[in-house]
Amino acid sequence: MSVNPMAYETQFFGFTPQTCMLRVYIAFQDYLFEMMLVVEGVMLKKLDGIPGCKISPSQIRKCTEKFLLFMKEHFDKLFSKMEEVLLQLVLNIPENVLLPEDRVQEEYPYSKEEFQALQDELQQLQQQYRAEAAAEQALRAELEEQKAVKAELEKILQCFDALENICREHGAGNFKESFAFLTQSSKKLQDVLKDVEEKSKKLKQHDQLV
Repeated sequence: MSVNPMAYETQFFGFTPQTCMLRVYIAFQDYLFEMMLVVEGVMLKKLDGIPGCKISPSQIRKCTEKFLLFMKEHFDKLFSKMEEVLLQLVLNIPENVLLPEDRVQEEYPYSKEEFQALQDELQQLQQQYRAEAAAEQALRAELEEQKAVKAELEKILQCFDALENICREHGAGNFKESFAFLTQSSKKLQDVLKDVEEKSKKLKQHDQLV
């Protein structure tokens, strides 16, 4: 069996020529074995019909095996020659023949250095693409967060609008002015409450001293 890898032929045929020859060899060998079994069966039937025949089936099997070994040795020699012819003349692509899918390499040849430069550029583009994809994902997350904040702000604005409508319905005037007034009043109340708490503490301390 040939040890030449025949990679170009494999690219063209879709299988290795050596694999093809091996399958042909196995097919011929299987056919030879089957033929010997048929011949042996015919001989057993013929001898069984001859009165007084002293040849036993085991003797016939030994003869069959010996003849099979003889045929296999000659078959291997013939097949070796046939394989050599087929691999050289039938399943071989001449060196001056270029496959259609490889013609672009002939039109645009590249040296090893140029090919390596293209590989490096491709790797840089892949890294740039990954970085841009990560940045896009971060921007999408930020956009989703901004949408959530916007929704909360819209809810707050709706609450202020509702309060302003309530103030108008009860004659409170402008909501902003009312809100400022409420803020000032709340601050005054907090100051009064703080003053009351301080006076209460002083009274308690005075009572404890008395």
